[in-house]
Amino acid sequence: MDTNQTSLSILMFPWIAHGHIYPYLELAKNLSNHNFQIHYCSTLINLTSIKKTLATSPTLGVPLRLIELRLPATLDLPPELHTTKNAPPTLIPKLHEAFHRSRSNFYAIISSLKPDLLIYDCFQPWAASTASALGIPAVYFSVSSAATYSFHHHLYTVKNSPFPYDAMYLRGHEERAFKRTIVGKILEEDEQEHAFAFFKQSREIVLIKTSRILEGKYIDYLSLLCKRIQIPVGSLITSSSSTKDDDDDQTKMIMKWLSGKKRFSTVFISFGSENYLSNDQMREIAKGLEICGVNFIWVVRCPRGEAAAAVELPEGLLERGMIVEWAPQERILGHPSTGAFVSHCGWSSTLESIHFGVPVIGLPLKVDQPFNARLMVEVGVAVEVARDGDGNFGGGAFADAVNEVVGGKIGEGMRVRAKELSERMRREEEMLIGEAARQLRRICLESKRR
Repeated sequence: MDTNQTSLSILMFPWIAHGHIYPYLELAKNLSNHNFQIHYCSTLINLTSIKKTLATSPTLGVPLRLIELRLPATLDLPPELHTTKNAPPTLIPKLHEAFHRSRSNFYAIISSLKPDLLIYDCFQPWAASTASALGIPAVYFSVSSAATYSFHHHLYTVKNSPFPYDAMYLRGHEERAFKRTIVGKILEEDEQEHAFAFFKQSREIVLIKTSRILEGKYIDYLSLLCKRIQIPVGSLITSSSSTKDDDDDQTKMIMKWLSGKKRFSTVFISFGSENYLSNDQMREIAKGLEICGVNFIWVVRCPRGEAAAAVELPEGLLERGMIVEWAPQERILGHPSTGAFVSHCGWSSTLESIHFGVPVIGLPLKVDQPFNARLMVEVGVAVEVARDGDGNFGGGAFADAVNEVVGGKIGEGMRVRAKELSERMRREEEMLIGEAARQLRRICLESKRR
């Protein structure tokens, strides 16, 4: 850290989803080592989790200050549900509404702190407007892939023209599902006036969680489309986001079991903290595991307050694997016995798979996940499970994808490719953070001079 530089303050304001909270936190930790004072704003339930993470983090250049954002509490949304993690899908629209109703609370926070810069998320372009009204520059930080955003930006702003890169596309069932999501509805209903406002209100640049090595052409095309230079900040992998004090015994049990398996013989199956499979989907995965005969660790979650799903298992299946509600994802992906990662292809999980050199078996479910899966296929580190026109897959298709990756030459080639990408991206990351810090400092100082 250059202590001769002027110390500047940044208010970080992510959306309250797990997949946004931790990339923002990791960026905050990195920027704190470039002489920025970071104020990190979120709900109490998220800040409680962050405090545990920070307790296990390396020393920060400048300590982070945690700021609570109060959401209006209702019977449907008590404070413990002021996060999307493990929230029932039916409550997500209400959580969005409550978050937007907290604008006055956010105004009180930013007008009191008067930071030199706001870094905001896609679900609250109003935060950038609030900052602008106070003379504070705002920069958007995207935690989604450039491939995802460039595809949708093209779709909604470049009419009657195919997307220039064939590797990115949506199948019919995926397009229909996307239009039913909150993001899809925003783009459909507000297409003319407000679509991509989170890009338009960003001062000159956009920070984006990715690498030029992985997404160079998509980064350049997105810069062209949104007229903002995309500044990649790397993968922002954190090793402590899933640390839980009461999971020590379970972690030891899982890792001991995994250490008894042959190299690359085990499949890790996890769909993140905010995705839930139907009973039919879980039944087909179980059938596929019976057919392919591999070892497995399968994380099965259910929304808060709901009973755990009953997975119908073929007889004897658990002799080759285990089903758990939580697992130490980073440690499993970094273990030599792990041969593949069956994933929903959330962006953070996708980047973690490359970071640890593990090929992906893609089962994307919603929003950006199909694009992330296809990007991994394009760079040669993944296969997708085949589906029918309605998006359904069978146990046989699941087994075929697993057999293609685990134990065969195709999987060996994918592991080599993933390891090469990981090494190159790690070397690039320090340079990317340095450039991002330089750009943010420039924006802050130019704003002060106005």
